[in-house]
Amino acid sequence: MKILLSNSSSKPIYEQIVEQIKSQILYGELAEGTQLPSIRKLAQELRISVITTKRAYEELEKEKLIETVAGKGSFVASQNKELMREKKLSEIEKKLSEIIRDSKLINLTFDELIEILKFLYEEDMHD
Repeated sequence: MKILLSNSSSKPIYEQIVEQIKSQILYGELAEGTQLPSIRKLAQELRISVITTKRAYEELEKEKLIETVAGKGSFVASQNKELMREKKLSEIEKKLSEIIRDSKLINLTFDELIEILKFLYEEDMHD
C-alpha cells in the first residue's frame, strides 16, 4: 500500500490517507479481504501520530470501505461493484461542478470546456 503525504496540501493528513486508500480500493489496487497495516505500523511508516492514522481508519470504516476485526486488524471490506461505481460517480460530479463554476468565472464557453475535456480524455487514453 502506497501513501504519499504532502505538507503543502490544504487537506488534513488523515483526509489524505483516506483519499489514497479509498482510491486504491476503488481502482482495485487493494482487493477485498486485503489486510491493511496496523494503525501503529502505518503511523510509524508515515511518521505521523497514531491518533491521525486511527482517525483515517475510522473514516474508512464509516464509509464501509474497511472492516476492523478485534485482535486481527483492519481489512478491505467486500464491496458491491455498483455501489463503488456510484461513489466514484458522485465524486466526479462534485469535481465537475467545481470546474463548471471556475469555467464560468473566466467566461469559458461550454464548447471550449468540452474541447478541453475531450483533449484531456483522449490524451489520458494514450498514456
